[in-house]
Amino acid sequence: MNQYELIRTGHRVYGENISELSRLTGHSRNTIKKAIRGEPWGYKERQHQPFPALGNYMETIDSWLKSDRDKPKKQRHTAHRIYNRLVDEHGYKGCESTVRRYVKLAKITLGIESPRAFIPCNPESGNEAEVDWGTATAIIAGEEHRLKFFCMRSKYSGKHFVRFYRCERQQAFLDAHIHAFAFYGGIFPVLIYDNLTTAVQKVLRGRDRIEQGGFSKFRAYYSFEARFCNPDSGNEKGGVEGLVGYARRNYMVPIPEADSLEELNDKILRQCFSYGGHKMAGRDRTVNELYESEKERLLTLPEAVFSNIQISGSRADKYATVIADKNRYSVPSGYAGFKVKVLLYADRVEIFTGTKKLTTHERLYGNNKWSLKPDHYLELIQQRPLAFNSARPIQQWRKSWPQSLHLLLKRFCDSQGETNGIKDFITVLMFYRDYKAGEIEAAVELAIENSISTSDGVNHILTYTGGADTAIAPLPAWPTLPPPDLAVYAQLGGVQ
Repeated sequence: MNQYELIRTGHRVYGENISELSRLTGHSRNTIKKAIRGEPWGYKERQHQPFPALGNYMETIDSWLKSDRDKPKKQRHTAHRIYNRLVDEHGYKGCESTVRRYVKLAKITLGIESPRAFIPCNPESGNEAEVDWGTATAIIAGEEHRLKFFCMRSKYSGKHFVRFYRCERQQAFLDAHIHAFAFYGGIFPVLIYDNLTTAVQKVLRGRDRIEQGGFSKFRAYYSFEARFCNPDSGNEKGGVEGLVGYARRNYMVPIPEADSLEELNDKILRQCFSYGGHKMAGRDRTVNELYESEKERLLTLPEAVFSNIQISGSRADKYATVIADKNRYSVPSGYAGFKVKVLLYADRVEIFTGTKKLTTHERLYGNNKWSLKPDHYLELIQQRPLAFNSARPIQQWRKSWPQSLHLLLKRFCDSQGETNGIKDFITVLMFYRDYKAGEIEAAVELAIENSISTSDGVNHILTYTGGADTAIAPLPAWPTLPPPDLAVYAQLGGVQ
């Protein structure tokens, strides 16, 4: 029996007086009287919570908070800063938790902040998706790079798309959308964004925005509506905000490695597909099952993909390079001085003269960077062999050579002299145009083992062992000869 029941039963049923009940329970006479009268029992919250330790400091705190109304949002007083100022400037002796409780209450009372509450919603199937960017580190071809990754997430099904880029420029932004639409097999009628500079030229009052011209054309082509969040309100697209963190923790830990950005994106794409079997909390179906039910509501893709290409005219300079978007890209040296047309894609650069494609490079971002293909300069270097060691394309290429190529170059120079040896070695480098790297390296190793010191010897090995595409089949009526003795070949060439 609890004491409240004991007091009332003892008094009403057994006639115990207040003094006896006080002695039995240990409660004061006033408490016994309240129980007998049936007044509320237990803890009663105060109508007003005083802050005795703050005293007159509350007026000071209020004045600081009021003055913050006209200040930049990121330069307003925090509760911690208010506490430090009270201690340093006013000799406050109380604890910080008291200041924090009062500041929280005062901000609501003064109308500076309102309690943050959210409305639970059920997104409409096949209607909205959210878009955002994230940043992560990846290792490409052995080098560490800080990359941007694009995220798009369906609000209804949670199916998401992630793709890496070297920057957040508009061309990359639009290219990411094109790949995302292909991934989903359709277009969401409404896409939700932050106020990205690649999409928004100016933020107006309310939801009105002046869009960037390129983004406006892209949006009109694919017929979707762009909805922009209020400034500093990432919670309005909380699903994709969460995806950025999820992708970084699950797809990019440990740090991903790949030989190229394209290979890295293929790995991430496979992980996006595998996420389709995931079942989100509170859902009775998997992501793919939910997506199948919304896929038919997406807008259909147009017959032709949006032309996301920047075209410019240029001229190859004396270094056989073409300047495009403040960076240089090499062309074959024979085209130095030619007028060219440059096609800039988000991930690559294609260079034409007339209708002939001269070369394709991976797109560079930044200023004054050079993309030089050694093959473009081999004929020129062969004419000027003394420039071989100082030629920038060769210096860059030599860093990735197998040891066998270095040994072959030394053998050529020792056997033929430096000038002729370099010229003949460049002929070997030209074999990369017609053969795979693995075939050439195997032939070079075989040539070194058999003391071969000319490009003709290496070419003979490649021709004989290069496979069905390069070997010449014997006539049907002629007998098949045994393989040649390469050591004898070297003796015939005068090499001991």
